[in-house]
Order: sequence, then C-alpha cells, then structure tokens
Amino acid sequence: MINKLDDISILVGRSLLGLYFLGPGLAKIFNYSNYAAVMEMNDVPLTLVALPVVILIQVIGGIMLILNLNVKVSALALFITTIVINIYIHDFWTLTDGLNKAHETQNFVKNLAICAGLLVLASREKFVKLG
Repeated sequence: MINKLDDISILVGRSLLGLYFLGPGLAKIFNYSNYAAVMEMNDVPLTLVALPVVILIQVIGGIMLILNLNVKVSALALFITTIVINIYIHDFWTLTDGLNKAHETQNFVKNLAICAGLLVLASREKFVKLG
C-alpha cells in the first residue's frame, strides 16, 4: 500500500511540475513579443536566441516530465533554466523597497522551491510507472 501511494505521489508531483513549465512555455509562444520585451528590459543576453531556447526547454521538458520520459535530463534542464530566469527576471535585489520588490522576492523564493522539487525528482534512480 505504501509503495503504491509513493508511486501515485511521484506521478502527481511529476505531472504538476510538468504542467508548471508547459503552461508558461506555451504562453511565451502566444505572447512572444511581450516576453522578448521583458527579457530585453532585464538585460538578458542574446534574447533572440534565449527566448526560443527557454520555450523549447519549458515545453519539451514539461511534456517529458508528464510522460515520464528522460525525467532526470528534463528535470535538470528545467532546474538550470529556472535558476537563470531567477537571476535575470526576478532580481529583487536590484529593486527599491515596495510592492514590486516583495513580488519579485516571492517569485524568486517560489522558484527556488520549484528547483528543489526538480532536484529531488532528478535524483530518483528509479522511476516507477503505475499499472
């Protein structure tokens, strides 16, 4: 019973993490110019290359997590991408006190928690499938 509960927990957790990246990856496709503008405003290097790469990693990585395919590689790629996004986009340390700084601090910390989940997922040696 406990092993089955563990299997279900991993399935649900992995799928939720996958959806967490798939949704924003697709949103970047449909709102490309706004995301490019945000990246340029935050001095992200090589925005014209970086944005399509982020989209590919988020969409493909999210799908791979959901489908339980190459989970370790997908989770690590998403981990690295999230850390880079945190550094460039959620750079709360450059902001003055106020609501915007609080919001970016919250996003930064939330992304660190997501990164923790990705590392835990990537560290599992064995991925079980229900059925």
